[in-house]
Amino acid sequence: MIEFLSQPWHWSISGLLITSVMIMLLWFGGSFGVSSNLRTLCSIGGAGKLSDFFNWNWKGQIWNLVFVTGAIIGGYLASHYLQSPEPVQISESTSTYLSSVGIETPRSLSEGAGFVPQEIFSEPFSLRNSIILIIGGILIGFGTRYAGGCTSGHAISGLSNLQLPSLIAVIGFFIGGLAMTWLILPSLLTL
Repeated sequence: MIEFLSQPWHWSISGLLITSVMIMLLWFGGSFGVSSNLRTLCSIGGAGKLSDFFNWNWKGQIWNLVFVTGAIIGGYLASHYLQSPEPVQISESTSTYLSSVGIETPRSLSEGAGFVPQEIFSEPFSLRNSIILIIGGILIGFGTRYAGGCTSGHAISGLSNLQLPSLIAVIGFFIGGLAMTWLILPSLLTL
C-alpha cells in the first residue's frame, strides 16, 4: 500500500477534479451522466430494433463508457490498494441512530466491516434482500428515466449548466433520500 495515498484526502481535491472534468465537458459540448451508459450499451446491443428510444447515434457516447470503466477500475484500485486501516470515523449521533435501527457501527475497514452494513448485505440473495434489490432497481430505473437523468447527471452536469429541471430533480433526490433514510429503511430493517 502506498502510505500517503491511503490517508484521507481533503474534500477540495475531489471538488477540483470534478470541476476540471465539467469545464472540459462544457468546453467540448458534452454532458455528464452515468445512467446514459445503459442506453448506450442497449443501443450497441441492437435494442434500437425493439424501441425507438434506443435508436440513436451512440458512437458519440463512447467516451462516457470509457469514463465509467475508469470509475470501476479506480474503485477497485482504491478498495484493494489504497484502503486506510483506520476505523471509519462517524459521529456519535449517527452511531446511535444506526444502532437504533439494527445496524452496528462499522468497526474497522481492516475487519471487513467498511462502509457497507453487514446486517443488510451479509446475505445478498436472501428472499428479503432480493425483493428489496429488485424493487429498488425498478424504482431507480423508472426514476432515472422519468427525471431525464441520474443524480450525477443532474447534480453535476445539469446544475453547472444552470438548468432549472436539474435543480428540481436534485431537490427531489434529496427529499427521496431523506424519506428513505428516516421512514422507509428503518421499516425494511425490521422485516
